[in-house]
Amino acid sequence: MASSSEISNRILEAVMARKLEPGSRLGEQQLAMLFDCSRTIVREALTRLAARGIVTVSARRGWYVVEPSQDEAREAFEARRVIETGLIRSTKKVDKPAITRLRSHLTRQKAAVKGSDVGARSFLLGDFHVCLAECLGNSLLAETLRDFTARTTLIAMRYQSPEDAAQSCAEHVEIVAALEAGELRRAEQLMAAHLSTWQVKLQMPGADPLSKLRDALAPVKGKAQELHTSDPPTARKTRASRSTYLGEVL
Repeated sequence: MASSSEISNRILEAVMARKLEPGSRLGEQQLAMLFDCSRTIVREALTRLAARGIVTVSARRGWYVVEPSQDEAREAFEARRVIETGLIRSTKKVDKPAITRLRSHLTRQKAAVKGSDVGARSFLLGDFHVCLAECLGNSLLAETLRDFTARTTLIAMRYQSPEDAAQSCAEHVEIVAALEAGELRRAEQLMAAHLSTWQVKLQMPGADPLSKLRDALAPVKGKAQELHTSDPPTARKTRASRSTYLGEVL
């Protein structure tokens, strides 16, 4: 029988691994069956995640993974930047065991980036920041970062391309190299630039809120664009005008 803590951790890991998308429904009964526990324990786990901003509940839909807006993602990135750059700034020296752990994490990241497991890749890229906070000696902020990283992962599912993973990993390598060299000021600058880069990438100024509906209702190729040759010129003109108008609306 799983505990509420184990269930909440599994759900959080699934979010960071992009296995649970924004808006995914989390049924109490199904989770209770999956984890072989009572619905009370499941409810405790979901309530804990709700307090951390990962899931939410409504009277009609029940429990589901949050669907963060771009403003919420921006706030999460800003919070991460304050925490992570502040941690580096307050550090005087990073010891060898910490560097060894970070190097090991980078090795797994690189392997995941080259591999085909998108979930492992996504999880490791986000978990690096949690690992760094732990290596810098602050487990409390590490847990806070885990929540903020999960929120930014949810928005990244919609707006970030898979090709960005290699660049993100490369930037992590530069940060660890600066820490290992004792260049803490440079490490702080690299971290700030790293987080700013992804915040800008996720802003998507040209995002089309109707893109999914537009694609779904677009004319069927080879059919909707046809004009019947038997129609009089006026009918053809009217039909073409309507088609153009539909495209503008969708």
